[in-house]
Amino acid sequence: MKTSFRIERRLLEQAHCDLSRPHPYAHERVGFIACSTADVQGGLLLLADEYLLVADEDYVNDRSVGAMMGPAAIRKALEYAYGRSNVAMLHVHRHEHRGVPGFSKVDLSESAKFVPDFWKVRPGVPHGIVVLSFDAMNGLVWDPTTQRPQRIEQMAVIGRPMSIFGRWWRK
Repeated sequence: MKTSFRIERRLLEQAHCDLSRPHPYAHERVGFIACSTADVQGGLLLLADEYLLVADEDYVNDRSVGAMMGPAAIRKALEYAYGRSNVAMLHVHRHEHRGVPGFSKVDLSESAKFVPDFWKVRPGVPHGIVVLSFDAMNGLVWDPTTQRPQRIEQMAVIGRPMSIFGRWWRK
């Protein structure tokens, strides 16, 4: 199934602004993007609706990773998803460079642990991760039927200027 992701430029800028804030002990910030979903031409469209930040107190002081969410961060995101119909949740963070970001081993292993939790409150909807860089993005969603990750094939920023590319975008 082909998956496309759309985000308004102002919402992406809001995410970047939050992800840029320093934290007392975490080396990076993380958040969630809540998306509406729609079946479009035999594929899936994820339309970003809202950026949800992770509160300072919801990080765990774990020096082995850039940022570790505690149980409260996951619980808040699950509660948000539970209260909305047909919402897909995407965990988001940023790698501090330009160009297309890749997924680290930690990105893949940790997301494989928490993504299935979202099917407990929003079954039948793909959930996943997005990693940003300063000028690009990349994403994965876990298909609820196969429970395997697949790339988001097309990612687009809506606004002036509008950018639509393959799996990533550039300003």
